[in-house]
Amino acid sequence: MMTKKKRTGLNKKIATINQYRFLHYILYVLFGIILFAALYGNVKPQNLSIKLLDISEQTIYSPISVADMEETERKKTEAYQQVPDQYKLVEEYSESRVEIVNFIFNSAIEINEETENGAEDGAAEGQPSENTDTEVKPLTSDEKYELYIEKLDGGLEQKLPKETLLPLLEAASDDLKVAKESVVTAVNSVMSDEIPTGQLNEAKDRIGNELQYTPLSSSLLQSAIAIGKYAVIPNYIYDDASTREKRQQAADSVNESQIKQGEIIVAEGQTITPEVYHKLELAGLINNDQQFKPFLGLSIFVLLTVSVLIYYFENQRQSLEKRNLYLLIFFLVFFISLMFMKGISLFQQLDIAYIGLIVPAAMGPMLVKLLISERQAILSSIILSICGSIIFNEGITGTFNFNMGIYYLAGCLAGVLFLNKHNLRSRILQAGLFVALVNILMITSLLMIQNGNYSNLEIGSYFIMAAISGIAASVLAMGFQPFFETGFGLLSTMRLIELSNPNHPLLRKILTETPGTYHHSVMVANLSESACEAIGANGLLARVGAYYHDIGKTKRPQYFIENQMKMDNPHDKLSPQLSKNVIIAHASDGADMLRKHKMPKEFVDIAEQHHGTSLLKYFYYKAKERGDEMLEEEFRYPGPKPQTREIAVISIADSVEAAVRSMSSPTPERIQKLVKGIIADRLQDGQLNECDLTLKELDIVAQSFCESLKGIFHSRIEYPEVTKQKVKQA
Repeated sequence: MMTKKKRTGLNKKIATINQYRFLHYILYVLFGIILFAALYGNVKPQNLSIKLLDISEQTIYSPISVADMEETERKKTEAYQQVPDQYKLVEEYSESRVEIVNFIFNSAIEINEETENGAEDGAAEGQPSENTDTEVKPLTSDEKYELYIEKLDGGLEQKLPKETLLPLLEAASDDLKVAKESVVTAVNSVMSDEIPTGQLNEAKDRIGNELQYTPLSSSLLQSAIAIGKYAVIPNYIYDDASTREKRQQAADSVNESQIKQGEIIVAEGQTITPEVYHKLELAGLINNDQQFKPFLGLSIFVLLTVSVLIYYFENQRQSLEKRNLYLLIFFLVFFISLMFMKGISLFQQLDIAYIGLIVPAAMGPMLVKLLISERQAILSSIILSICGSIIFNEGITGTFNFNMGIYYLAGCLAGVLFLNKHNLRSRILQAGLFVALVNILMITSLLMIQNGNYSNLEIGSYFIMAAISGIAASVLAMGFQPFFETGFGLLSTMRLIELSNPNHPLLRKILTETPGTYHHSVMVANLSESACEAIGANGLLARVGAYYHDIGKTKRPQYFIENQMKMDNPHDKLSPQLSKNVIIAHASDGADMLRKHKMPKEFVDIAEQHHGTSLLKYFYYKAKERGDEMLEEEFRYPGPKPQTREIAVISIADSVEAAVRSMSSPTPERIQKLVKGIIADRLQDGQLNECDLTLKELDIVAQSFCESLKGIFHSRIEYPEVTKQKVKQA
């Protein structure tokens, strides 16, 4: 008894707290604060107090991806400088040098021809006569050389010595032509190849090699070789534009140097070199002036999460008390799940690979599904998955472990979707096994996508942790569920199924003491469940609540017509006022009995509100016929009117079932007319004003009632034996 009193007191306190108008706002703020505090340590930037040339006491990872511009510029400069000078072959040089060779030899040939012709002309005109004895003398070598130099007029005498040019003036024209052709051929041959400046002497030597066997006199051959060597110049010259272009291309091709997120900047025991120190500064691990950014980002994430919660919970068609209750449960379940994650994340320091796989993440969403709804369970799955990817970031602050987040999301959704409306304990255990299977499949998928090399021991340990996670989630969900149901006075699906057991003392009381009422309650339960499910209300609550809605009739069963078997109607001997008091009392009597047996508040409300403030028309009009001066309010139920959709549906179903059962020959048309008439009467009487049933939903309820009643009161075949017996009895 002491335990029951304590639980009742706790329920009352929670109920009182849930009535606070601003409780949900306080819970939203508290949720955001706790979420921020839980993730704070996982996004807080490290600020290391290390100096140059120190020995690192730990392996330091980069928390972010950041560009190293100095390293990038250094690599670009290095790439720029590594490109060698670019050269190009100038083919025009060969043509121009051949022209110079031709000019040298042609000029010599012209000088020789001119001097020869001049001597012949002088000899012809200056033959000795009788009156003179004058004789014409030929030009000397020096005179020819002077004429030759004037003809060249290019400063070649400064580049080619006199000893090289004189043999040309002394040679025969045919020999000069042979020498010219030989030199031109040799120059063309040599300069057709690339001749860098450093290989000029080798190219000149090739001229000598190619001309040494030319059939010329020794002096002319040497002159030809000297002229050929003079004609050869470097034709593979430095290309400044191409060099700059190639070097710029090499510099542009250098990728931007980056410090990748998760990259090891310095391993334990290594020296902090200037290069390492620079990387630590870039990663924000030393003298970080922008540490506010992670906190700002985390604050935005928390605000977005709280905003989604507000949208989900504030748009629900629920009373303030109910909304506060569900929000408080959601908050506590999420907090417990988050603490599991944070506690297990501490073992990351032991370097246990993928320790986060063992977290029973599906526990929270499964509890939310069992205690609140599937919609909120899916929301909690998403939020927990994101939090898990931040918490299990492998020791790298400010990063996300997306593999772990995907793993959590798959397991949580598997647990939520596997559970259905009627969740027995065996079903919850099956959900845990299903989560374990999905966890194992997800790990297999992630490992294969990463294409890594894992030992059989590693893979086996991952699978074991995944299986433990799923099974532990279901076991913990079953363990926590009774505490939440008892502490918050919740009416869960499992509790409803337990209360629907015909062996329950109150149901057995109805069955044994008021069998007619029991049958009536079962019919109302069938009608209410199908109608509630059609409009999206809680069909199971309506069914089980309908079983108990007339429990008050067990106090005076003989005063209700469905229990009057082979007996006179007691109301025939009572005044309308007394009959009215007996009938109306069954609602309050039922509520009192349910409270006495510590039944859920929802059942008490159903028993108390299923007649609302409706009028007992039969006894009211009976009193009027007797001439009694009575007010209509005296023949109305005390109420209150139905406050929820489930109670409103039960209220209508109660009247519909009793009315149809009293019909002599119900047909589909008569049933439909009766149902619509009862609903219209309830609307006109204002009995549905305080619940949130819409007119569209009322149409759906009416259609559901008609379909169910048509199936119950369908026409039957009258068997011949029965017909004969009836004839005989007649």
